Amino acid sequence: MDITITTPALLFPAISVLFLAYSNRFLAIANRIREQHNLFNKTQSPVAKKQIDSLRLRIRFIVAMQIFGVVGIICCTLAMGLIFYGQQYYGNMTFGFSMAFIVLSLLASISELLLSTKALNIELEDMEAHSR
Repeated sequence: MDITITTPALLFPAISVLFLAYSNRFLAIANRIREQHNLFNKTQSPVAKKQIDSLRLRIRFIVAMQIFGVVGIICCTLAMGLIFYGQQYYGNMTFGFSMAFIVLSLLASISELLLSTKALNIELEDMEAHSR
């Protein structure tokens, strides 16, 4: 199957929205780390200590999300260039790689979301323990 130059171009609007979401996740986690740092320095809270590993792993997932997304965009752009210059086979292959990297980015996003939910449950458990 041969794709046209417009096929990879269809990903560009979705990619910009994806990166906006990823940037927001990164900013949110950065703020959360700063809050946890202040809390831990003031209280030496065991709950804050539990969150450290989770926050570290979440940062890794967010970085992976962004790297896979960027590589996906680069492959998508290369695919368009290859198709433009008549290298249909290599363009198709590169576009396939771009989609694979976008999928990896989305899978990392799901993993980070699940880890985020687990971290929130730690906070909720602490609140429940103190309300009894």
